[in-house]
Formats: sequence, structure tokens, C-alpha cells
Amino acid sequence: MGRQRRTGAMAAGVAGAALVVGVVAWPAGAGTPAAAGTTYDTTTAVGVHNAYEKAKYPYFADALDSGAGLLELDVWTNGLGKSWRVSHGNPLGNDNNCENAATPAELRTKPRNQDLGGCLADLRAWHEAHPGHRPVLLKMELKDGFNDKGGRGPDEFDALVRDRLGDAVFGPGDLIGDHATLDEAVRADGWPERSALAGKFLIELIPGTVEEGNPADRLWTDREYATHLRTLAGDGRLSAATAFPAVHGAESGDPRSRYTDPALRPWFVVFDGDATAYAGGIDTGWYDTRHYLVIMTDAHNVAPAIDATEPTERQARDRVALLAKAHASVLTADWYPLPQVLGEVVPRG
Repeated sequence: MGRQRRTGAMAAGVAGAALVVGVVAWPAGAGTPAAAGTTYDTTTAVGVHNAYEKAKYPYFADALDSGAGLLELDVWTNGLGKSWRVSHGNPLGNDNNCENAATPAELRTKPRNQDLGGCLADLRAWHEAHPGHRPVLLKMELKDGFNDKGGRGPDEFDALVRDRLGDAVFGPGDLIGDHATLDEAVRADGWPERSALAGKFLIELIPGTVEEGNPADRLWTDREYATHLRTLAGDGRLSAATAFPAVHGAESGDPRSRYTDPALRPWFVVFDGDATAYAGGIDTGWYDTRHYLVIMTDAHNVAPAIDATEPTERQARDRVALLAKAHASVLTADWYPLPQVLGEVVPRG
């Protein structure tokens, strides 16, 4: 494709159903190696929906050990409880497999049901135990959105993430380079090589189901954090940002047209929606040629549907290949019993 890359050109001859293995040596349990020269936007990985649930993994460290390229957390911020709560259905407290480990030695030793800070602490402890690990995309659904008046807005989010993860985060300030916006940056240079992202976490933010269903909420997570990025960039402080807001919901054309302020649109380079919708006629090549990331959810539902949790390994690998061809950057399902599939990284497109 002749793309100019910020960290080098793609290696020639990458083709077929799997990447050349053995060039980037991820530590044990940290994921499948990727071929030299493959960039983050030219590969397809596999993620786990709601990886914080104890029924899937006893500890969040187990989810990290799975090799998955994406792990999802659900976060609540409302004023009815304290802190940033991590749970699926309890907006008042924590229900998760995070334990707030201060060191690698504490992983799998402490009480679970911690807040977001505790989950981030586990990430840091695991990171220290696996230097040079595969890049991991952390998808965070803010169930009821930010709560800026309650001290849980974008600034506080960034401060918490930086405090817990430090330079282990690859954020918008790392991607933008000398460009004016994230859109300009990725369309010109793409994303870094996967090897350059070794030992890094990336964070994707999407609006939550409660937020999207609340007619009184007129400032959803995506628009609020994109506004935050634009403000930081204008102040010369984009390095403080820790996350990439995603356009939520698969649509034909450019889904960013939903944002009435055109100046917000160039701050979205990540898109997230139902795999069935993306595979149902949307021109997903449009995303690939512009180097945008596309997260395709509920991969099992794409026809022919397969089991949501325990398909056969062949069925799961075939689904990965199908959605890679459809230009998914990451596809997600509840395939936690299949670590041999979760660690797979294949060419996109």
C-alpha cells in the first residue's frame, strides 16, 4: 500500500491466515508475537467482553495472562457511590476480579471487588511482571458517563490513569506527533509498529448503556472526552490525555457526522460497533485505508452464528479470519475458554 509509517515500513510478504511468528518475543502468557514491521492498524486481534467478571477470570491478572488483545471494563461514576466503581449491574459498588495489587507478588493474593484505581493497579503490577508485553487495548464503557461535577470528569480520569500506569499508557499525545489532530496524524503516518507498542496499554472510551438511554444526558462520554482532547491540544497539554474516545455504533459513511461541531470530528480515530452491522454491507475498507481502528463486538453473531462462549477452536479461528478480512482491528466475544484463539494476531484486510 506504500504507507509511510512513523516507526518503519511494513515487512514484505505478510499474507495468509497468520502473521510470521517469532520476531517480537512477547513474554510467556503475554500474547502471540507479531511479524516485524506490522503496525497496530494493519493487524486484527481478539478481545474479551467484560473481562473483569469473576465468572470468566478469578483475577484480572488471569485475564491479562490470557493473551487477549482487548479487555473490557464497565465503570460507574454517579454520585450515589464513591470513586469510580467497576461492575456490570451494580451502580453503587464494585463487583469485579480486581484486587489493587501494589506489586507483582501481590497478584492473586488480595480481596477482589476493587474500584477502577484497583484495576489499574493490577495492570501496573502485571506490567512490571511482564516487561515488553503485547499491546493491550483497555475498552472502558462508562455506564452512566462522566460525572464532572462529582469530581469524576475527564481531568480526574487522566490523573488517575497516569498515577497508576504512568508511562505504560500510549495516549493521544504519543500518537499525534507534529500533526494538528489525531485524524491528520493517523491518515498521514498510521499507527506505530506493534513492536514499538510493546509494554503499552491503550485505552478506548465508549458511552455506556445507561448514559445512552438517559434522555436527560446530553453530553455523552464520546463527545465530552473529544472536547477534552481538543482543549488539551489547544493548551499544549495533550500529553496529559490517556484515552481515545470511540464513535459508538456502526453506521455507513462517516459516523462522525453525528457530531454537530465539525471541530470535534478529527479527534475520533477509533470506531466501535456491532460486528453484524459492520459485516452487513458497511464499507469497512473506508476505515482501513484511513488507518482508523475498528472494534467489532459480538463477533459470534455474524452469520453463521456460533457459540458466544465456547465455539470450537476452528469456528473461532474462522470467525477471526472472516472479520479480519472485513477490516476489524479487534473483534470481541466471550471466548475466555479459548486462550489459544485470544492470543491470535492476523493481518487486517
